Amino acid sequence: MPLMQKVLLGMLVFIPIAFIAKFLDAPPLIIFIFSGLAIVPLAALIANSTEAIAEVIGPTLGGLLNATFGNATEMIISIVALRQGLVDVVKASLSGSIIANLLLALGLATLLGGLRFREQNFQPAVARINSSSLTLAVIVMMTPTAIKYTAPSVNLQALDQFSYAAAVLLLLFYGLMLLFSMKTHRHLFMMEDNEAAVVESEEETVDVNLKLQIGILLVGTIVLVFVSEVLVDSLQESITSVGLSQVFTGVILIPLFSGFVEFITCIKFALNNRMEGAVAVAIGSSLQIILFVAPVLVLAGWFLGQPEMNLSFNPFELVCVIAAVMITNSISNDGRSNWLEGVLLLITYAVLAIAFFVHP
Repeated sequence: MPLMQKVLLGMLVFIPIAFIAKFLDAPPLIIFIFSGLAIVPLAALIANSTEAIAEVIGPTLGGLLNATFGNATEMIISIVALRQGLVDVVKASLSGSIIANLLLALGLATLLGGLRFREQNFQPAVARINSSSLTLAVIVMMTPTAIKYTAPSVNLQALDQFSYAAAVLLLLFYGLMLLFSMKTHRHLFMMEDNEAAVVESEEETVDVNLKLQIGILLVGTIVLVFVSEVLVDSLQESITSVGLSQVFTGVILIPLFSGFVEFITCIKFALNNRMEGAVAVAIGSSLQIILFVAPVLVLAGWFLGQPEMNLSFNPFELVCVIAAVMITNSISNDGRSNWLEGVLLLITYAVLAIAFFVHP
């Protein structure tokens, strides 16, 4: 069993520890840390079982399953927080997940892969499609904020209605992207075969127990809901006790817990000289959040009586998301990467993290 898999299995111990800490009424910060650590192995179990099920049910249904559960952790945490009225934290965690995937996950992968291989390649055609899709998403995110600041007298209900319409359009585009990548232009998204991929495929010839994997997926998702409840319950008080802002917690801390598995996956792809896989995970996860998770949460906010959950984001968060998209697009369009570009992404992430820390 690989070392990382052993570590993740060992981290399952944080699940009962988080519940015990909650039961014993431990300090909120301790509960927040334990529940955050408990989310990491649960996210790994959900991701692994989703991939295993996808191998059995075929590329089309498997791709749809991956698209649905790819960001299940972020979705569940956000819905739990939304039910408790923590709209600012939800919006901040969405922005933070996008920034962390584009800058931290892809930055680590590009740096470590670049140190092992002089230059790594990936599909420039796919990179251009992803860049254009990220640009579309940013335009949609910018529009309600631009309306609000250029027309201060605008009715807030009008912004909500814009958000609902835009959410439906983003979901429509997301569905068309799935059709494009899994059906009409699937050949563009097929990873190139190389020696590492062949070795990996030879090692992974174990039959998948479909019932077991479905059980793991269901149980893992249910437990994740309860752990997320514990995390969100402790969030407000732990923020106050440490003196951190809701925005910093949502943008920086929560994505570190929920996105840990994706970070490791990106690095593994890059170290195996499969940079196209690292790019697909990092940028694909960000697109999933903008095109699927955010619109679903906007519509969920409508049903849960939280109209503040719209596409009008904090201007500073929006600026940082735009910066992350711009710099990612600028280094990915040529289909090549090196270690210096990884450093560039990581320094950008560090600058933004410091900015969120000092921002009131």
